[in-house]
Amino acid sequence: MNTTRIPSPSAVQALLEDLVASARPLARAGKPADYIPALASAEPGAVGAAVVLADASLVAAGESSSPFSLQSVSKALALPYVMDTRGEDAVFSRVGKEPTGDPFNSIIRLEASRLKRPYNPMINAGALVVTSLMPGRSGEEKLGGFAAYAAGLLGKDTLGTDAAVRDSEAATANRNRSIAWFLRDLGLLDAEVELTLEAYFGQCALLVDARALAHFGAVLALDGLEPGSGKRLMSTRASRVTKGLMMSCGLYDGSGAFCVEAGLPGKSGVGGGIVASARNTLGIGTYGPALDDRGNSIAGTHIICGLSRSLDLFCL
Repeated sequence: MNTTRIPSPSAVQALLEDLVASARPLARAGKPADYIPALASAEPGAVGAAVVLADASLVAAGESSSPFSLQSVSKALALPYVMDTRGEDAVFSRVGKEPTGDPFNSIIRLEASRLKRPYNPMINAGALVVTSLMPGRSGEEKLGGFAAYAAGLLGKDTLGTDAAVRDSEAATANRNRSIAWFLRDLGLLDAEVELTLEAYFGQCALLVDARALAHFGAVLALDGLEPGSGKRLMSTRASRVTKGLMMSCGLYDGSGAFCVEAGLPGKSGVGGGIVASARNTLGIGTYGPALDDRGNSIAGTHIICGLSRSLDLFCL
């Protein structure tokens, strides 16, 4: 493994184009998420990818500028936001740091575990606790502060919202509402249930593209520094904790397989995005709404694993 050698943009460009092309037929084996009705209309054959190198060079291929909603990728942005605004203890006095092996929306361990708290911030139960801890007295205030913080990490001035996805998610979120009420019963929420859910649905519906995710991946790769400028965007500790949890928990109950094959911290979302990070080297963002049976982008996992193998990015 070489964590300091930065590959040339031209070499990455050729590799990325080949991986995007080879990912397109693989995507036919999956389908977009349909439990949130507004996500079901995504073009299943869409594939895009981007890489941001440590010097801020951008390489992109396919539908790298196509907008999609963050969904669970937002968990990897919300965690450092709350750590940097409320403190690490505020989060981990209520949420654990262990993988579950369960689907992202599972509720069973909240009741079965002797800990009586979410296992980690990358599953829905833990993410709802994190969202409840965001500063603000209303859902709108919580979301506004988070969106401003996330925009900086994503290399954007502002972030738009897919209102149709937000409203569709809110209308069909019976399981998330059940989880939130159970969390309140356990005394783990720092805000009212509906206020927390309003902010959570909003954070999941924020619009990004593969290029923005690659920028965030590069920020993580540099332990919270902006690529190119060196400006600090998040604390070193928040970056490292986030990457550690992404490595062990970032791809739902497919996290172990992704860790073995890619050897990189990554975070996926059912909107089709995946962000990954190679320490001191680069960030990767991918888009492919056709998902496998664990809710991870088929094209995205293929592209990231291919980049890791070809560029020797394994951190293990």
